[in-house]
Amino acid sequence: MPDTLSDSQRMTPAGKMRAAGLGLKFPGEPGPNNAITDVAGVSVGYTTLIDGDGSLKVGQGPVRTGVTAILPRPREDVCTPVFAGYFSLNGNGELTSSHFLEEVGLMSLPITITNTHACGLTRDATLRWANRAFPDEFADSFGLPVAAETYDGFLNDINGFHVTDDHVSQAIEAAIDGPIDEGSVGGGTGMKSFDFKAGSGTASRRVQYGDVAYTVGAFVQSNFGKRGDLTVLGYPLGKELSEPRMVEKTRSTELSSIIGIIATDAPLLPHQLKRLARRAALGMGLTGGIGAHGSGDIFLAFSTANHDVLASKEQVVQNVSFIPDTDLDFLFKGVIRSMEEAIINSMVANEDMEGRDGNFVPALPHSALKELVKWLRERAER
Repeated sequence: MPDTLSDSQRMTPAGKMRAAGLGLKFPGEPGPNNAITDVAGVSVGYTTLIDGDGSLKVGQGPVRTGVTAILPRPREDVCTPVFAGYFSLNGNGELTSSHFLEEVGLMSLPITITNTHACGLTRDATLRWANRAFPDEFADSFGLPVAAETYDGFLNDINGFHVTDDHVSQAIEAAIDGPIDEGSVGGGTGMKSFDFKAGSGTASRRVQYGDVAYTVGAFVQSNFGKRGDLTVLGYPLGKELSEPRMVEKTRSTELSSIIGIIATDAPLLPHQLKRLARRAALGMGLTGGIGAHGSGDIFLAFSTANHDVLASKEQVVQNVSFIPDTDLDFLFKGVIRSMEEAIINSMVANEDMEGRDGNFVPALPHSALKELVKWLRERAER
C-alpha cells in the first residue's frame, strides 16, 4: 500500500472511513479508487431502503434492505457478453443463471444483489429494464441475468417484500464508475458480519503481466461469520472484542452468507475465471470465514476483455486472447487480497444499526482497528 493515499482510497464518497484510512495496509497495490470500478467499464449503483422502527409488522416494516446493481460493461453496451465463471463454496444460497454460466461461460446484463426473498424479483426486474432499454436485442431472443442474495431478516422485514421493480431500475440507472459508497447501502443495507454491521464493500489490485498492467476488483455483499473468528491482517481481533455486543431480541443469528463479485480486464477464458472465483473463497478465509453450514458463500468472476469477439455476430471462427493457466498466480493473489480488504471495508465504512423488534448490530470499533495498526507497526519495527 503506498504511503500517500488518495481521498477515495481513504474514505467513501459519503465520508465513511475505509480500512486504508485507518492505517490498515493490506498486501498489494490498490487501484486509484481501490474499488471494483477501477476495472474500466464496470459501474455500481444502489437503491437503499431504510424506513421505520420498533416492532415488526409484516408488510409495513421496519425496512432495512435494498438493491445493488453491478454493470460489467457500460450501460449502453451491457448486452455484450463477458466471459465468466462461478464457484459455490457452500451452496446455502442463490445465484441465478448459474446453469447457463456453467454451460457456456458467458453472462450479460446487470448483476443484482439483494435480500433472499427479493432475489427472484430483481432477476425479473432486470429483464424488464433490459427489454425497455434494448427492445431490438430482445425481440427474438432471451436473457438470463445474474441475481444473488444474502439474508437480512435479523434487521429487515424480509417477508414484507419491500423491494420493487422500480428499485431495481433505479439501482441500474444510478450505476457509476469511480469511487463508490460502502457499508449499509444497496443490497448490503441490512447485513452483518462477525456480529458487526457489514454489507457492501469493495477493493482492487493493480497487477502486472509482462509489460502490461491489469486490474482485479472485488465487490462483496458480506453477511457471514461469528465474532470470535474475525481476523484482520492475520490477527484474531474478534477474540478480543466482546464489546460492543449485538442485541438479539427475536431472531436467531445463525443465517448468513456472502456474495463476492470479481472483475478484471485481464484476458481470460471461462474456466480460468472459475479458477479466480475459487480463490475469492481464500480471501474470505483470511478474514475468518469457515463456510458455515447455514452460509451461502458464492463467488462470480468475469473479464471485460475480448470485447470485439464477444460482440461479433459473424458466423466465422473467432480468435480470443488469454493468459496461460500456468501464469495465473499473480491474478490469484490479486483476487485474494482484494476480497480480504473488501470484506473489512464493508465493516469499517459502517455505523450501528437497529432494526426490527429492536434487534441491534454495532459497528466495528475504529478504536480497536487503530490499536491493531499501532501494534502491527511496533512489531514491524522490532
